[in-house]
Parts: sequence; structure tokens; C-alpha cells
Amino acid sequence: MFCPFCRSAETRVVDSRSTEDGTAIRRRRLCPSCSQRFTTVETMSMLVVKRSGVVEPFSRDKVVSGVRKACQGRPVSEDDLALLAQQVEDGLRASGQAAIASHDVGMAILGPLRILDEVAYLRFASVYRSFECLADFEAEITLLRAEPRVGSASVDLRAGTT
Repeated sequence: MFCPFCRSAETRVVDSRSTEDGTAIRRRRLCPSCSQRFTTVETMSMLVVKRSGVVEPFSRDKVVSGVRKACQGRPVSEDDLALLAQQVEDGLRASGQAAIASHDVGMAILGPLRILDEVAYLRFASVYRSFECLADFEAEITLLRAEPRVGSASVDLRAGTT
């Protein structure tokens, strides 16, 4: 690590702390050449490998913007979208892989999105899984009805009960 003041290549770590959310390490450093102190922040990089082979850093903002389109007109707040993006990132980081296929990012979105809003889930899944006909929608709706959502009460609208 080069000193930002004198550009010396010799610096020493005097203190290390994890950030509150545990996604980064804050290091306090000392330059023996000029005696200046400075702070660095280390984060684990997670890369997304696109179908074209292009590699780019993972972006929560891209997750939010993609899901936002599926949530248009739905009762989903920006806070809900931010939380969903955090859940997706946490799930992907838990895999321990440094490079993740874009397909896997999309798959990681589907679970939390289904819990958040089933209509938005269907919209996203229809594009992501390339639904081609009405039967694809019907099959997905059948699966949704067969598997109750985790984390929320299922409502049977025909019976009027929860």
C-alpha cells in the first residue's frame, strides 16, 4: 500500500476493524517515512460473468433497477427493493465464489422477489426464464399455488380465510 502523502511503498497497519455490516475491513495505517496516518477500506470483490463473457463488478443498483421494472405499479417501496438487493448480495457472497454467472444472479433474485410480491415475481420470471406462451405462465402459477410463500400468510381468496 502506497502512502497517499509521500508515495512511500512501506506502510504499516496499526489497527484493523470490521465494518458494522461485516462486508469490509477498515485498516488504520502509518507511514514510517513521513509519519502520516491514513485509513484504507478493504472489501471483497464479487464479479459477475455475463453471457457474452464480459466480467464486471456486482452492483446492487443493477439488481434494484432490474427488479424495479417488474415491480412497477405494485405496492413495493424503495426500501423493499434495497432490502431485496441486500438479500441477493448476501446469498451470492455466501456461496464463496469470487465470480458468479449472471444467470445465477437472476436465480438468486427469484426467491426473495417471490416473497416480496408474487405478481412482480411472475413478471420477472417471465422475462428471465423467457416464457413463450400462456402455458408457461399457467405452469408457473400452478407452482406458486402449490408452494406457499415462506415468510407470509397464504390467503385463500375463494374461502375468504387466511
